[in-house]
Amino acid sequence: MMTTELLIAFLASTAGAATPLVVASMGELVTERSGVLNLGMEGMMLVGAVVGFGVTLSTGQMSLGLLAAMLAGMAMALIFGFLVLTLQTNQVATGLALTLFGIGLSAYMGRGLVGQTVAPMPHLEFPLLSQLPFVGPLLFRFDGMVYASLALALLVAYLLARTRLGLLIRAVGEAPQAAHAIGYPVIGLRYGTVLFGGALAGLGGAYLSLALTPMWVEGMTAGRGWIALAQVVFATWKPRGVVLGAYLFGGVTVLQFHGQGMGLAIPAEFLSMLPYLATIVVLMIICRNPQTILLNKPVSLGQNFKPE
Repeated sequence: MMTTELLIAFLASTAGAATPLVVASMGELVTERSGVLNLGMEGMMLVGAVVGFGVTLSTGQMSLGLLAAMLAGMAMALIFGFLVLTLQTNQVATGLALTLFGIGLSAYMGRGLVGQTVAPMPHLEFPLLSQLPFVGPLLFRFDGMVYASLALALLVAYLLARTRLGLLIRAVGEAPQAAHAIGYPVIGLRYGTVLFGGALAGLGGAYLSLALTPMWVEGMTAGRGWIALAQVVFATWKPRGVVLGAYLFGGVTVLQFHGQGMGLAIPAEFLSMLPYLATIVVLMIICRNPQTILLNKPVSLGQNFKPE
């Protein structure tokens, strides 16, 4: 039976589960708007998770752990960028290779970290507001990353729609040859978006190991990197759609933990696969209309560009 306490716990857990997806997807969104498809999200998130956890465990400073995770994600993205932007390798194959590399590297780096824990990311307290009934625990008792992820979404939306840099990123994604012809550094801009995406992927991975489950578990992303990629598509490359998709996936994810308390007589195995099933269903619904899915897709997405 649904009670007020269960509803609050469910909605609050949804925000936590959605946060790493919002962060990682925003990075991939900017990368793809420049015309680069990076399928290495899963690997970058895993490396960010293990590096962030390891640095936090060894230094006791979570801020250093988050920074290290972003740098680790950028290092992985730099490898990807060098291969696809400088050496002109296939973006799809390189991204898949990066994911496999990240899975193996994170497992190797985390061998001595399994079973250890750190203090979870602290929740912020707002005087008076945090104590309000119902509204307080829903809006004013989260850790800083939850609020930062929403601010990030607004920042990315503003960047792409209202700034000169955003216009250049979109121009490079739509017509790289034309942008190059009038003097814009297409490869340089794409390197910047790839590194930005890598930093946010690492940060999203660190949130998993420092906030959601403050420990290192091999393969702890559990496919979230792929979900982040899918979200960009069914959001039709719009930041607000990414946020909605992340919270939808987050809600379906935590349903498996709160389902029994809500009185849902559904097998646990079905609830475990529900988040991924929901993603497939949403993609199928959106892709029924090709015009919808192509509405904001960058024309040069996944295509290499070599300056003449």
